[in-house]
Amino acid sequence: MLNHLLTRLTRHLARPLRRFGAREDGSVLAEGVIVLPLLIWAFIGLFVYWDAFREMNTVQKAGYTLSDVLSRQKTGVNNAYVTGMKDLLDYLVNTEGNETTLRVTSVTRNITTNKYEVHWSRTTNSLKMPVLSTSKLQDYLAQIPTMSYADYAIIVEVQVPYAPAFNVGLAEQTFNEFIVTRPRFLPCVAMDNVPCSGS
Repeated sequence: MLNHLLTRLTRHLARPLRRFGAREDGSVLAEGVIVLPLLIWAFIGLFVYWDAFREMNTVQKAGYTLSDVLSRQKTGVNNAYVTGMKDLLDYLVNTEGNETTLRVTSVTRNITTNKYEVHWSRTTNSLKMPVLSTSKLQDYLAQIPTMSYADYAIIVEVQVPYAPAFNVGLAEQTFNEFIVTRPRFLPCVAMDNVPCSGS
């Protein structure tokens, strides 16, 4: 008797439960509540990574622009010229203040010692990026193309900090560029009272 009663009760309750399980009118709302945070997170993540790539590309183009401008000099330059290059860098990467750093160095390959030497070096921030010395230049030899003896090249180094707009796993970082260019119209670009050797 008890079994019979339980069977009838189970059958009676099973029918509404089956109907409830078969209904689909609330599934879109439930799926939306589950998926919407993931979609928002993915959109923000894509935006941050795209923005970082865009900034890195902008810094690279700005560095090559400065290097190209300097390589086309037909006269020597001075400290004011380097300061003007820093202002141009800030304009190209759309920053203000002391966020960006620029170091410009003229290097040569000494015919006597067969060593790469610093001809002159100027920086816009000596704390973040001190002027380059001949001894420190030896750490960068892997990045400098092979030069002929008594030949000159200009090294333009750029540092631009980047902070992502949202925290999606991409840390704050500094984009660095190291660009070596040979002067186009002169044997070397002189700086203030540092002439080219032999001139």
